[in-house]
Amino acid sequence: TARRGICQAGAVPRRLAVYCGSNLGARPAFKEQATRLGSAMGRRGVGLVYGGGHVGLMGTVADALLAAGGEVHGVITKHLVRAEIAHEDLTELHVVDSMHERKARMAQLADGFVALPGGYGTLDETLEVLTWNQLGLLAKPVVFFDIDGFFDPLFAFLDQATDAALLRPAHRMLAQRARSVDEVIALGLAPAPLTGHKWIDRDATPSSTPAASAVEEVG
Repeated sequence: TARRGICQAGAVPRRLAVYCGSNLGARPAFKEQATRLGSAMGRRGVGLVYGGGHVGLMGTVADALLAAGGEVHGVITKHLVRAEIAHEDLTELHVVDSMHERKARMAQLADGFVALPGGYGTLDETLEVLTWNQLGLLAKPVVFFDIDGFFDPLFAFLDQATDAALLRPAHRMLAQRARSVDEVIALGLAPAPLTGHKWIDRDATPSSTPAASAVEEVG
């Protein structure tokens, strides 16, 4: 039977997709803050969309949110179910065929996106939703939970790309940084920053127009 999350009568449920490591990492603060985030989301009636595993930081966030009575939607591929890492006590577990389908389903279910410390997969998923925002395919906030300065090198890279005129300042601002649980939730549920088209070289062309206003949501 499906678990029920906390939600006030008449309220529309809000959900945050959380991308993070399938390992706990070497710093105790990672697990500590993942637990705090999950607990706070559960208490506030904010649902979780995540990769559907019971391991690492991803499992930590899910377990903390479930313990607080929250709603958790996992999205996992058949391959990972066979690897026996699927969480068996979620509100709903969506099993899909491919990683591409997994990303699209998570984007469809979530109102905003949060990245905690992680590796290749965390960066892949988070940078993809940033790119979808940049291209006007999506208009949902993206927040990096910068625990112990973990994302400092990434933000230095984004600043360098902006200084080199490879990334617009407005698009640089799509990657938002939070240093507390309260800030993560506030930014993750706020409207996404407004942006124009991504092609800086076209700005000097009179016929170019921002690809901007109408946004077709992924999914």
